[in-house]
Amino acid sequence: MDAGLLVLRLTVGLLIAGHGVQKVSFRLGGNGVAGGTEEFRRDGFRGGRLTALVAGASQIGAGLFLAAGLLTPLAAMAAMGVMTVAGTVKWPKGLWVQNDGYEYPLVLVVVSAALALTGPGRWSVDHALAVTPWPVGISVAAIVMGPASGLLTRVLLHRPGASTEGARYAQAAE
Repeated sequence: MDAGLLVLRLTVGLLIAGHGVQKVSFRLGGNGVAGGTEEFRRDGFRGGRLTALVAGASQIGAGLFLAAGLLTPLAAMAAMGVMTVAGTVKWPKGLWVQNDGYEYPLVLVVVSAALALTGPGRWSVDHALAVTPWPVGISVAAIVMGPASGLLTRVLLHRPGASTEGARYAQAAE
């Protein structure tokens, strides 16, 4: 079981961190902070550069902490939060990823929730620090607060109707 949790944590955590790196740099095929800023504006979010930097840093931190098995419920909560925001952007396109739907963000949210519940396993920083097992109440709170924080972020930072305008502007520019 510990080997499986390690593989799961490393895969999901590093993918989430890599997604964040793309938001704020030219590494891993990213378009730098300017590209991340434009992506958020195109998707109808306020804040521009600051939003891109915070989202990228959150994804990098959550992903690396999840991969390491460090403060696992909190890392899972942060991962669920940022991926819930991603899911809300893709929601209108339906579930399936071939239509640019929310399938992938949903999988990352569910896997993060599962890791919050199972714990990181023996081969983790949490285990080395002797902070496992985490109390189930902390894990459940993380599972509730992660997506709730993503939905709250959407409500506070998204401009209604802006993503449609952004899509029209992007199409006109092509």
